[in-house]
Amino acid sequence: MKKVCFFGPESTGKSFLAERLACAYDTEFVPEVAREVITSSKFTIEDIIRVGQMQTTRVKLREKTANKILICDTDLITTQIYSRQYLGVVPQELFELEKQIRYDLYFLFDIDVPWTPDGLRDLGHKRKEMYEIFRNELVKRKIAFIPVTGSFDQREALVKSEIDNLIGTRP
Repeated sequence: MKKVCFFGPESTGKSFLAERLACAYDTEFVPEVAREVITSSKFTIEDIIRVGQMQTTRVKLREKTANKILICDTDLITTQIYSRQYLGVVPQELFELEKQIRYDLYFLFDIDVPWTPDGLRDLGHKRKEMYEIFRNELVKRKIAFIPVTGSFDQREALVKSEIDNLIGTRP
């Protein structure tokens, strides 16, 4: 079982592509749990810890039923980034949860597509800054990643090609 993480700032096509590719590969995907728990930019440390716990649990559960590849719409590094962004602190629990899941491949989604508001997203004015934060977190951890750029069709083709290489097959 291989796990891939779609990583990067909001409104870059991660959720759409995760669901679409899970269908193409007849497998599972793990959506971003924060969207179920957090409904505004006002949340607590307890909320963000719960998000981290739920995200980790979902990955572990779906890993058992996935078909060769598990596509994850986010990870605990992302949860840490948004905790720092909105709360000014990252609870230690999030670092501990991060250690529980290892991904075989990270895809870093660039901001070169239009930003789309959805009622929860509110960092459209900080896209470049947020992209650099995401990128720097991977670099700091020495996590290799595949940059994902271009149109949505180009993104899909790139990610499919890399997943095919990872699992040694075509969908």
